[in-house]
Amino acid sequence: MKYRMEWTYQTKKKKQTVLSTEYLPIEDVITFADDFIQTGRVKNLEILSEDDVTWTLKEIKKLNEIVKDEPHEIYAYFDGGYHKATKLAGFGAVIYYTQSNKKYRIRVNASVDGITSNNEAEYAACLFLVNLFEEYGISKQSVTIKGDSQVVLNQLAGEWPCYEEEFTVWLDRIEATLKSCQLKPVYEHITRKENHEADKLATQALNGIEIKSKLLVSEELNENE
Repeated sequence: MKYRMEWTYQTKKKKQTVLSTEYLPIEDVITFADDFIQTGRVKNLEILSEDDVTWTLKEIKKLNEIVKDEPHEIYAYFDGGYHKATKLAGFGAVIYYTQSNKKYRIRVNASVDGITSNNEAEYAACLFLVNLFEEYGISKQSVTIKGDSQVVLNQLAGEWPCYEEEFTVWLDRIEATLKSCQLKPVYEHITRKENHEADKLATQALNGIEIKSKLLVSEELNENE
């Protein structure tokens, strides 16, 4: 979950105006709010979360103490591939998150049968990623989901309709899992090059290479681990 601030700013000559910020991580909100208040020119500072709940700075600091040891600041990637000859689908998912003031990366892949096309593999890969949120206890916050399938992401965002019943089933399952975890998704279409981690994991799954890893992002990232 991210937060933005609104406050009344008063000049030395007592002129006032209302200012606001963009949505920020909770740690940044606390840092900026404390700094703003120290100027002595801030009145009626309010903090609003993405779900339109209003917080005081004291409440936000208390909340931060609670959530800092839980996964937050989530952004994740997915990709799906399909091998027509073997009729196998490969999924790749990468999740970045912050926990206890440290940043982590999870990489997981899998291969399954029963998928009939590369298009269906993309929907299934997105569900694979969303199921990982549930597995790793990621809930009650916003998550940014990135992929190179514009169709899947735009349909999930409600910007494009889905006319194929077999794909609607996947969309319904994705949305149901997100709702169950109380997650607010933000969908972002990226290029295949930008999605290289998830793409490589999906390809490795098709080649029988299974990967499931978690590490600190400050460590050297070795995609062959």
